[in-house]
Amino acid sequence: MTNPTATHRTPAWVSSLKAVLRLLVHSNLFISTATVSVAITTILLVDLPLEILPLFIVFAATMFVYTINRLTDLEEDEQNVPQRAALTKRYGRLWLALGSACYLAAIGAAVALGVPGALYMLLPLVVALLYSLGGIKRLFLVKNVFVGLAWGIIPLGVGYYYDRLWTLEILLLAGYVTAMITIAAVIFDVKDIPGDREEGIATVPNTLGVAATRRYSQIANGVVAVAVVGLVVGTGLSLEYLALLAMNGYVAGYVPFATPERGPLYYGFVVDGEHVFLAAVVLALEWLLW
Repeated sequence: MTNPTATHRTPAWVSSLKAVLRLLVHSNLFISTATVSVAITTILLVDLPLEILPLFIVFAATMFVYTINRLTDLEEDEQNVPQRAALTKRYGRLWLALGSACYLAAIGAAVALGVPGALYMLLPLVVALLYSLGGIKRLFLVKNVFVGLAWGIIPLGVGYYYDRLWTLEILLLAGYVTAMITIAAVIFDVKDIPGDREEGIATVPNTLGVAATRRYSQIANGVVAVAVVGLVVGTGLSLEYLALLAMNGYVAGYVPFATPERGPLYYGFVVDGEHVFLAAVVLALEWLLW
């Protein structure tokens, strides 16, 4: 007689893949890849030369900021994401050391190479301190907008690095990233409802409910998509910028499935993977049009 447990056993390769993905998510390597993807998307759409230094700066700053956040949010994570909390307890200081080393190396490289505005590279430290220790995350919706604005700095930083800051293309991408990350940050709070309530943190999901959060997120996603189309059509921007709508479609696909029961791979890989997906779309488009 067939053993039902054996019949439904997860294949070894699936378990191994999940373990690798969890490590990438919990170690902040994947989120750092996501921010680098924002920089790549910006560089390609604005038709700038792809260079290693700005990508390394973004990667290093993200690792530094998010590692600090993991350490300061350890108590909340023990309730919301126990696996991540356990990994942070074990390797958090090592990740902080590596993140700090990369961050300092990026600053040193920028200064040595005479990159304009190298002083602005201290912004990630300010962001980390304000978010993790400044109490911003306890303010309703403010923390979501703050995270969106922090990510929106990436296209602005790219524009500054290439001396293209005050252009419509850069400002569009900065606004788009800010809006889409704000939506993603709201959805991300769905998984943290029990822990946030316990900590007395008011979020959109634990205040308005999960169904309303998904509904308003979809509406906001639709508004952003319409705004993109309006700007491209109304300003004469290249039709390549309509590639941004691929991410609106991606977001529309994951929002309905956002529930408190979804695991860290859903939020840390699927939701946070939206900008990796967009960068892949833009890279494919560039290859097809080359």
